[in-house]
Amino acid sequence: MRGAHQTSKLKGGVISNPVAAAMMNFSPITPRSLRFDRANKTAINITLFNVRCVLRTNPPNQGCAVRTLPNNKKMPHSLILNLLSVAPIPAQFLTGRHLHALFLKLVQAVDPDLSAYLHDRATEKAFTLSPFQLNRKDPDRISIQQQQKRVWPSTGRTTSQAIQWEYKQAIRENTPIWWRISLLDDSSFDRLTQLWQQLNFDRPWHLGPTDIYITNILTEPQPDRPWVDYCTYTELFDRASETQRQISLIFCTPTNFRQGIYDSAMPTRESVFSSLANRWNKFSTRTIEPNFTESIFPSFFEIRTEVSTDSRSKFIGCVGEIGYRIMGDVGADTIKQINALADFALYSGVGRKTPMGMGMTRRIKT
Repeated sequence: MRGAHQTSKLKGGVISNPVAAAMMNFSPITPRSLRFDRANKTAINITLFNVRCVLRTNPPNQGCAVRTLPNNKKMPHSLILNLLSVAPIPAQFLTGRHLHALFLKLVQAVDPDLSAYLHDRATEKAFTLSPFQLNRKDPDRISIQQQQKRVWPSTGRTTSQAIQWEYKQAIRENTPIWWRISLLDDSSFDRLTQLWQQLNFDRPWHLGPTDIYITNILTEPQPDRPWVDYCTYTELFDRASETQRQISLIFCTPTNFRQGIYDSAMPTRESVFSSLANRWNKFSTRTIEPNFTESIFPSFFEIRTEVSTDSRSKFIGCVGEIGYRIMGDVGADTIKQINALADFALYSGVGRKTPMGMGMTRRIKT
C-alpha cells in the first residue's frame, strides 16, 4: 500500500482515492467522479472550499499539483472525511482526546506551525470535530451496547443519521467510517484548505495500534449530506430569516455549558445563544450582541442527560431536541440575528469541548 501510486478523483465536492480503496476491497461512499487523464495531462478547473483552484496532473510519480487563488472572504466550512481502518480500533482510542490528536497530526503533515497554533490556543478553538461515525448500512458491525449511545432524530423531523459518541467495543477492520470536521477561523482557513488538497491518500494515519486511510473527502453540500456545507459569514447572515420565530435544534452529542466555575447540562436560552454569539463574534467581522435572550422561550423539548467517559474524565451533558420560540414585539433585525446564530450552530457546535466531539449541534427544519 505504501508504494501504490496515488490517483485522485474529484466530482461533486469529493476528493477520493478509489485505487487505494479498491486495494482494500472497499468502495468509496461516493464513487462517481472525474478521473485525471495522466496520459494527456489534462487540466481540470474546480471550485473547492469556495476557493477557485486549478488542478493539473504531473508526470508519473509526481502526484497532482494544486494552485490556489486568493480568497479574502471569511467562511466557515463543514466537511466529512471518509475513512477505513486496516485493523480493529480499540474503544479506548476512539475518545475525543485521541481524535483531537489525530486531527492535529493531519494538520502537522502540511503545516507544523498551524498545528502548534491550534493546539496551544486556549479558548474558542478554530475547529470542531465529531466522534467517529459508522455507516448505518452495516448494522452487524454495531453492537446493541454501542447503539444505546446514539441520538436518533424524532420520526418525521429529519432523515439524518443518528450520531454515536461513545464506543464500548472496538470498531472492526474494513468498517467504513465518516468523520465530520468544521473550520471556523478565517485566518487559518486558507492554510487548512491546503491540508485537504495536499493529503496523500496512500499514507496511513496512526490511531492507537492501527492504521487508517482516508478514502475520500466530502466538501460540497448535498441533500444526503446534512453535515456538509459552507458559506461566508456574510452570506450566512444575509440569508437568515427576518420572520421565522421558531428555532429547533438537536444536540447530537453531550452538550455542556460553563457557568462560573461549574458546568451545567441545561440548555437554557442564555447558555445556548451566548455560546453561539461568542463564537460568531470571534470569527466573523459582523458582531452580534446576545442581548435578545429575554425574547426567546423554550416551546418544545425532548432532551435527557448522558455521560461520556474515558480513562481520564467524565463529561455530563444533554442530548436530544429542543425548540425555542421568539416571543413579543421583536424587530426584524433581531429575529434575523437569532436565526443566523441558529444556522451557525452547524459549524460551531454549542457549549464545551466541541474540538473533542461534544456539543455537536445543528438546526432542524420545522
